[in-house]
Amino acid sequence: MRLVEPILAFQTELEAIRRDLHAHPELCYEEHRTADVIAARLEDWGIPVVRGLGGTGVVGIVKNGNSPRAIGLRADMDALPMQELNTFDHASRHPGKMHACGHDGHTAMLLGAAHYLSRHRNFDGTVYLIFQPAEEGGAGARRMMDDGLFDQFPMEAVYGMHNWPGLPAGSFGVIPGPMMASSNEFRVVVKGKGAHAAQPHRGIDPVMVAVQIAQAWQTIISREKNPLETAVLSITQIHSGSATNVIPDEAVMIGTVRTFSTSVLDLVEQRMSEMANGIAAAYKASVDFGFKRNYPPLINHPEQTAFAVEAMRAVVGAANVNTEVEPTMGAEDFAFMLQEKPGCYVFIGNGEGEHRAGGHGLGPCQLHNGSYDFNDQLLPIGASYWVRLVETGLPVA
Repeated sequence: MRLVEPILAFQTELEAIRRDLHAHPELCYEEHRTADVIAARLEDWGIPVVRGLGGTGVVGIVKNGNSPRAIGLRADMDALPMQELNTFDHASRHPGKMHACGHDGHTAMLLGAAHYLSRHRNFDGTVYLIFQPAEEGGAGARRMMDDGLFDQFPMEAVYGMHNWPGLPAGSFGVIPGPMMASSNEFRVVVKGKGAHAAQPHRGIDPVMVAVQIAQAWQTIISREKNPLETAVLSITQIHSGSATNVIPDEAVMIGTVRTFSTSVLDLVEQRMSEMANGIAAAYKASVDFGFKRNYPPLINHPEQTAFAVEAMRAVVGAANVNTEVEPTMGAEDFAFMLQEKPGCYVFIGNGEGEHRAGGHGLGPCQLHNGSYDFNDQLLPIGASYWVRLVETGLPVA
């Protein structure tokens, strides 16, 4: 492993920053303190800062030389609305809010790179340090773009990184093409006709209609979609009725659809609507069909992925870079940025929990659980990757 020595020397400070952020989590579009901490650090290091894109977003600008070339490095900074179960000193001080996905670590790694780049400008061009709000369901990437991110800060490529459970600490994982799925949600209301449960013939039972629709939808995945394509259709909630002897007026089904391609998503959405309306009509019921597309699939660009692989190998060695990592049906709003700019998103291994003592519940590396904590051993690794990406991508002539 070939880490950047000045970053290793700065690791204690990075850990302090990360743990401070962990202790003060802020939800999407509420990252005011977090943005203040980031901006203050960047300004202390002589890095110009622009604030306000996406509400609470922060962009640092590091320039050197005369080249017009520029790249962007992005870290997310919001927390999750969940209760932390950890009891260590840097546990969340705000009930119901927790850094359970490692965005505190992502922010600290990018700050580590910023600190180094501000002092060792071994590159020619401009680096935009993008600290993004509201990744957790708020589409902060799209909002920063809507506010002019790529217009105000023109860059030829953009890169992102996320810690990943199961990958060994000190390793990276990536693949070109689809790496994370689109995230979409549906809410379907089946409208029937209420009646006494002892006289079902006088009503139109929306529960039975919902059951038929739910079963039929699964054939979209098993019989209509190309089996070589990937999709998930999960009904996660069904709500109906309030009494044992009453057939209700309506039933509500809520859930999610995940795909790696827009064409498959188009098929699934269209057939869900057609089936729901057709089945409801067959039973003399009706349907209000609602489908919301949240995040598109995250698709890495081949050229930038190959470049990122070389930068990762320069830090941890070829044996520790998995270029065939398994894609995930999880979603990430960095996908919006990759729709507008070429780039690459990588996983940095968070290990199996060896950085924590026992008694940590579901696991200190498993994302979105109350026992999670970012592995601080990754801080100099991730920061070194960012630096190598910049120095290789914007070489001094």
